[in-house]
Amino acid sequence: MQPTGIEVLEHQTALAITWQDGEVSLIEAGVLRHASRAASEIRRQAEGVELTLQSDLRVDAVEPIGNYALRLFFSDGHNRGIYPWSYLRELADQGTT
Repeated sequence: MQPTGIEVLEHQTALAITWQDGEVSLIEAGVLRHASRAASEIRRQAEGVELTLQSDLRVDAVEPIGNYALRLFFSDGHNRGIYPWSYLRELADQGTT
């Protein structure tokens, strides 16, 4: 399912995603950063290295990737993760929003 709207909320601490079914998901910046599927993050997780995030972590920018995903830019410099619509919806449906 594709979103009909994406907004970085005030203070850049979360994304608001409006889906085709009318549901609106709020996903916190920390949840998105922890959920990154970038190779460096998967390696870090496999090695058991804990990710420590800044308390003021922000989503600084959002870049569409075709019509299937977003690339997110975080205030800690991380910008390698691609977030397909299905993955964002999965995160929202897991109650991590």
